[in-house]
Amino acid sequence: MTAITNVNVFDGTSEALVEGATVTVTGNLISGIEVGGAVPEGATVIDGGGRTMILGLIDVHWHTLYCCAAQSTVVTGDILEVAIRGANGSEDTLMRGFTTVRDVGGNPFATKKMIDAGELVGPRIQPSGPPIGQTGGHFDYRPYQAVPTNPGDSQWYWYSVGLMAMADGVDEVTRRTREVMRMGASQLKISGGGGVSSVYDPLDVRQYTKAELEAFVEVADTYNTYVASHIFTDEAAQIAIEASIKSIEHGLLMSEDTLQMMKENDVWLSIQPLLDDADGFSFDDPVSQAKWIAVTDGTDEIYRLAKQVGVKIAFGTDILFDPALAERQGAFLAKLQRWFSPFETLKMATSINAELLELSGPRHPFQEGPLGVIAEGAYADLILVDGNPLEDIDLVADPHENFDLIMKDGTIFNYSLD
Repeated sequence: MTAITNVNVFDGTSEALVEGATVTVTGNLISGIEVGGAVPEGATVIDGGGRTMILGLIDVHWHTLYCCAAQSTVVTGDILEVAIRGANGSEDTLMRGFTTVRDVGGNPFATKKMIDAGELVGPRIQPSGPPIGQTGGHFDYRPYQAVPTNPGDSQWYWYSVGLMAMADGVDEVTRRTREVMRMGASQLKISGGGGVSSVYDPLDVRQYTKAELEAFVEVADTYNTYVASHIFTDEAAQIAIEASIKSIEHGLLMSEDTLQMMKENDVWLSIQPLLDDADGFSFDDPVSQAKWIAVTDGTDEIYRLAKQVGVKIAFGTDILFDPALAERQGAFLAKLQRWFSPFETLKMATSINAELLELSGPRHPFQEGPLGVIAEGAYADLILVDGNPLEDIDLVADPHENFDLIMKDGTIFNYSLD
């Protein structure tokens, strides 16, 4: 048992801090929050020194394998290198204070298994497995010469190792979805519209027919989980909503009418503060670079509209192919201050994001207690901050300087208290 005394607690839901509290952890769960109470007998005591205690942060649009290998490695390398780089990068993710991630594309299953077993250090991973796209769609990164195909052709390397997947037609969609769920996915990730980094799909295209989208949803429903879809534009989003997809990833070019449709159908907007700033992504292909400018030009407006409409908004980063940029994960969270107060920002990255994770129902891999809140019986994913991020959200942008304790699942992974 561990008792962390003399802390001011942000519980994930209330703007008012619980001041001068003692938070007790037994095993991997929070067992008590007391103000002025006695420390339980036999507990290991950590004096928080008046610091602010917040929840472990949650990133709901993370790529364990894509984040930390250069794009050239993914093009020319092999799955072992990509997986090793992702596994090594997982410890860095945790040390930035992100104790949980929803992985929305890749093959993180072995990394998750080893983290859960204590053989690797990293965050909790709620995996989607290989993202599924159509021929010529967002996840079709095959070389130009790869088409036309023949029925007897072998799968492209990255499809055969589960880094991504392709499906065309209702029958193939059904089979691939079942395969991904068999791998251990918590939810499904597909592409329903054009992408930036992909070469063959303009942003305006709507990917997958309505029948195919409904097939994804129907199979996910048989597993009591849901579908998240990469989409930027109105038409693609509206068809996806009609097909009962429950999470739109990105959505940077959508209109107020589509956001209203999302609200009416209880669909989440899983959005990232992607801007063409110092952290902007850079692409060798000029077409991809032009698409990047087009989508990031919509970032300010979509955040403003989504907040105005009242759609459910989740926070993620979508950092790709750049381990140096991955170190800026907390800085991406701090960028939300352009549209949200520090309280709204921290609530989004904790209890609100945890609410999105619950859509996986029985496929949610962590069910001993709730995530995203500091409450009795919740997972002990805790951070001590040197300062008050409810007053200065920029503190989360430099976790190595400002996070003096990081605990995940009741285990301390970083401790630098005086």
